[in-house]
Amino acid sequence: MNYLQRQSLQVCPHPAALDGKITLPGSKSITNRALLLAGLASGDSLLSGALSSDDTKYMAAALRQLGVDVEQTSATEFSVKGNGRLTSSDEPLFLGNAGTATRFLTAAALLIDGETVVDGDEHMRERPISGLTNTLRDIGVSVSDTNGCPPVKVTSNGHFPAQKVLVDGSLSSQYISAILMAAACNDQPVEVEVIDPNMDARGYIDITLAVMRAFGAQVEETAAGKWQVSNTGYQAQTYQVEPDASAATYLWAAERLTKGRIDLGVNPETLTQPDAKAYAVMQQFPDMPAEVNGSQMQDAIPTLAVLAAFNNTPVTFTQIANLRVKECDRIHALATELNKIKPGLASEEHSSLTVHASPDLVGQNLPTEIHTYADHRIAMSFALAGLMIDGITILDPGCVAKTYPAYWQDLTGLGVELV
Repeated sequence: MNYLQRQSLQVCPHPAALDGKITLPGSKSITNRALLLAGLASGDSLLSGALSSDDTKYMAAALRQLGVDVEQTSATEFSVKGNGRLTSSDEPLFLGNAGTATRFLTAAALLIDGETVVDGDEHMRERPISGLTNTLRDIGVSVSDTNGCPPVKVTSNGHFPAQKVLVDGSLSSQYISAILMAAACNDQPVEVEVIDPNMDARGYIDITLAVMRAFGAQVEETAAGKWQVSNTGYQAQTYQVEPDASAATYLWAAERLTKGRIDLGVNPETLTQPDAKAYAVMQQFPDMPAEVNGSQMQDAIPTLAVLAAFNNTPVTFTQIANLRVKECDRIHALATELNKIKPGLASEEHSSLTVHASPDLVGQNLPTEIHTYADHRIAMSFALAGLMIDGITILDPGCVAKTYPAYWQDLTGLGVELV
């Protein structure tokens, strides 16, 4: 059954332990970084273990528009043939609601001789990008955005115009990653510095640096939040993408809720992605701590918040203001949908969310339609509530195709009934 085409899905309670084996999809964050760097490299690269989803397909299609030969050779492999540069496209690059692809290609557009338009769907057109476009403008790039959001138009002569770049990454670490990756293609070394070195989501910067180095870049962190990027360009590679830690969080939580055992074939401690930190928090369920700093595992917060609804005591997630500018305002979405299940179950502040735990929810019949805001993480996390509560219906279940197209099939493979 193609669950992605359904308008809604009801998740039936599963009081028994969920046991089984699941093969995780590849990391979206790593796949899109590797696709871009393979496209900027000269030669043939092979990406294995990669994610095939809406977000990565948008990135691959945009790279083809820019003169890169990208072929998906299997469900988990991409073959990328680059010639060391990107060429201009007469048509806008349409990137759906893929934030990584949009931010990364906006910065990469300064390496293109000509005009590049980066655009997305109606949701992407509401997601801020001015922190990046202002940075590009400050170093002399001709760039315009639309009320601080896409579509963005970049006009360049194909050369990185500055040897020092100051980036405001307060809204998204992707702005910093975008500049770092483009900087290695300059004809001189570039110093990249962030305005606030105590940045949220620092782990995603580390992922960027690791992928850059894997493709031959030389980057040195000379001080906190300051990097010297050598003018190495990139070399083609055979590159293995690690499994997606964000996808793993839903299955780790399902395991804890049902007291089951789900073999994902990975050791959480070996994953380099920030969301892997959520595993240790989940292991404390049903006695998760009263306060969880979410700044370094932001995409795991929806999963943790739904899990917290069944905790023995309330949990407050702090330092998560950036969740307000994701695919939707995730703080507000989480509070709104949790309160649909039980009034007063959650409360929000500007940069925090408190889930007022109610373990007696288990086994209740509470018919609730969960609005997913076209956000894959809202859909996948609230499906977990349906394992414990009768009547949870997920609207627009197809939005999970953004990063985890097989999510519903994987749940049914574990024995979960969807109607």
